[in-house]
Formats: sequence, C-alpha cells, structure tokens
Amino acid sequence: MNILVTGCNGQLGTELQKIAASETQHHWVFTDVDTLDICNKAAVETCFDEQQIDACINCAAYTAVDKAEDEPELATLINTFAPKVLAEACLKRDALLIHISTDYVFGGDAKEPYKVDDPINPQSVYGSTKAEGERLVRESGCNYMIVRTAWLYSSVGKNFVKTMLMLGDTKDEINVVADQKGCPTWAHDLAMALVTLLNKNGKNEVHETFHFTNEGQITWYDFATAIMELGGKTCKVNPITTDQYPTKAKRPAYSVLDLSKIKAYAGIEIQGWRESLVKCIEELKRE
Repeated sequence: MNILVTGCNGQLGTELQKIAASETQHHWVFTDVDTLDICNKAAVETCFDEQQIDACINCAAYTAVDKAEDEPELATLINTFAPKVLAEACLKRDALLIHISTDYVFGGDAKEPYKVDDPINPQSVYGSTKAEGERLVRESGCNYMIVRTAWLYSSVGKNFVKTMLMLGDTKDEINVVADQKGCPTWAHDLAMALVTLLNKNGKNEVHETFHFTNEGQITWYDFATAIMELGGKTCKVNPITTDQYPTKAKRPAYSVLDLSKIKAYAGIEIQGWRESLVKCIEELKRE
C-alpha cells in the first residue's frame, strides 16, 4: 500500500517514520506543512493522484490547547476543515483515512473509562474543533478509522515528560495538578498500534472509532512524580488542585479512555504507562 502520513515531523509522525525505515511491506509518503498544505484541496488531490495513495494517517493537528481559545479560526482550519479535505480525497479514491483525535471531545465528568460510543461534550475550542473534525470524517462516506488518544509524549518535540525532566534539572520543587485523571500515551506505542490497525484492515471497508492510550489511570501529579523518579531528578513535586493552576482552556477532570475495542479488534496487548515511560526516558538518556 502507498501510505500518506501528514504532520510527519510531530511526535507521532516521527515514530511512524522510524517504523517505516525498518519495514518493506508498504511505500510511505511523509509530509508536513512545508511540503503539503492539507487545507489546500487542490494540493491534496494532486498528492493523492501522483503518489497513488491507498491510505492516509492524519497526524497533523492544532494541539496548543490554551492558544486555541485565542485562535479558534486557525484551530478550526487545521482540526476541522483539513480532515474533511483528506476524507473527501480518500472517498474519491476508495482510500482509508486513519484520523487521530483526542480525549478532549469528552466532557471530563465521567467516573469510569469513556467508551468509543459514549456521548461527547467538548469543553474547549480545541476539543470542539477536534469533535467537529471527527463528525465531518464520519459524514464524508470514506473508509475511516478514528483513533482517539490522550497525554501523548515521546523523545521529540514539546511534551509533559520532556518539560518535567527540564524542570527537574532547574527547579528544587514544582507544583503539579493532582485532581485531573487520565492516562499517558507513548507515541511509539500508538504508532505501532496504528500500523497494526492498517495491516489488519488492509483495503477492506471500515467505519470505526477506537481509543488508544497506555494502560492505567493516573493524575498529572502521579505522572510528574514518576518522571522525576525514573529520570533520576531530586526535584520535589507538590500536588495542587486545578483551581490553584488556572488555564485559559478547561481541562477534563477525568478523561480515561476505554481500550477494550482496539484490543479486541487488533488483537494487541497494550503496555502499562509506567513500562512505556521507562523506555522513553531510557531513549532520552541515550540521545
């Protein structure tokens, strides 16, 4: 299959590039904003035709959650309009769209893990634009797999793990929110799961939504504490409440995602969050 990956320089796209470098089953086409504007319908159509695309993994997104409150038009363009452009291109060529979405489409007031068909209720511009992007993909009529994830981190780019390790080198103590619960996702594990989904489905008709994170439930405080410990940092982490750390965009108090569907469909075992965090920090230490 000829596979187009958008947003290839981000955390997830970088991990997909690593996978592609060691497998010969598919032909991979990696693009980012400098080589393909996915908001430009004509450019997308040309790319799909020239590369004879069979599947597209859309890793491109506007993910600056607080900034999106001030830039709703730009967030809408990237998170809502661009997925529609890609979906229409896929529909025209009977190609598969794997679209990455987020836990932020939910309201964050649940008491147990969100299932894929639970009602959505986004509380921020970011969450709303991602939810609308999902809707347009579903309504396009193309073959799609929407994969919601959360708390993504890796050894590249800006993310919570790298920020905590940096603070661990420069601060004696920090305050981290302890009343928001979710689950981290190592980008490597998500990338592997996406390739598994792709290979399992092939060119078959599919209209499915999945959830993928690592296993477990923790707070940001738990996560920060583990990062300091595994990173060998002596920085003290103090638990605080969301009210003590106000942000422009509302964060979900609870956004744990139910993983049962993707495990059953793809037959994959998902690593616990701590096991994956260990591997990522080891990777960072080698760099």
